[in-house]
Amino acid sequence: MPVPEVRRTREIPELPGLLAADALRATARALAARQDRDGLFAWSVGEHGESWDHVETAMALDLCGEHDAVLRAYEWSRRTQRPDGSWAAWYSGGAVEDPNSDANNTAYIAVGVLHHWLLSNDRQFLDRMWPVVRKALDFVVGCQRPGGEIAWQRDTAGELLDEALLTGSSSMYTSLRAGLALAASLGVDAPDWELAAGLLGHAIADHEDRFADKNQFSMDWYYPVLGGPVRGDAGAARLDAQWERFVVPGMGVRCVADEPWVTGAETCETVMALTAVGRRDEAVELLACLDRFRSADGAYQTGYQYANGVFWPGTETLYTGAAVILAADELCGASLAAGLLTGELLPRGVHPDDVDCRDHADASRD
Repeated sequence: MPVPEVRRTREIPELPGLLAADALRATARALAARQDRDGLFAWSVGEHGESWDHVETAMALDLCGEHDAVLRAYEWSRRTQRPDGSWAAWYSGGAVEDPNSDANNTAYIAVGVLHHWLLSNDRQFLDRMWPVVRKALDFVVGCQRPGGEIAWQRDTAGELLDEALLTGSSSMYTSLRAGLALAASLGVDAPDWELAAGLLGHAIADHEDRFADKNQFSMDWYYPVLGGPVRGDAGAARLDAQWERFVVPGMGVRCVADEPWVTGAETCETVMALTAVGRRDEAVELLACLDRFRSADGAYQTGYQYANGVFWPGTETLYTGAAVILAADELCGASLAAGLLTGELLPRGVHPDDVDCRDHADASRD
């Protein structure tokens, strides 16, 4: 199914009274200035990086006109992709730090490429990056287990870790759907991705027991809503069920349930999850909490330890600033790519309730 055509009235996100376009431009400039010389967006200056947050940062900069930095970032992705379609789990100082492959980190390139394609309509870019996306998602599908969940890591010997993560799998559901949208734009059939997306969505929505128990982390609370498998009344009910456990009024969203630590990235992703179920007023209130995280140049602190009244760990992370820009775009609908991260622009693949297709997929794995 082709990507729906959307028309917007503004190019750069803006939330009057909360985040002006100039403020988000300043954030983008601050992030671009921190890009490694080889093109990687690491977590922060001098730290390691990985491909998921690297792509997320590129997407945010794309919304604010930092196109040279964005193209350098995607060229880094194309250049460093390994023959099996994956990227190493961690990079530092231009070298591989952890050579194992993380399936979610690998999958996210599909979201980034679709995001840039929607913004730029640059067919040359799409043609250059399509083989990268194809290899990446084929690698990810190869990590899927018969129940639909996706093992999160493959080691250097090619062995899959016997564990699937709910957050990562919810993100990969978005990535597979983004891949389907790209394939449709190119007139390419991708039945394996359709089946994989349907099986994965079904597992997340109806079989949470197939995933490792990480419920102390807020990401496992909101990501099934943000990623798309749990929406409507079920999505709203999921957010309500643990709202008081994770949301600190006037502060933001805890990263971990039992720690007095609110983090910018988790707060922004909860903003997007709320937007996905139509709860915009609460989303705006949460995003406003991050004003205290903002540094003079527009970069953002990682988190705030509110029991002690200090920022912790005291570093400005690129992915936090990127999350602010992307959350603002999802809220205001400014760009041609608004709605991508909440799944509004994406095909579903095989519907999770299509029993015949599930049976067919299971049989193909026997």
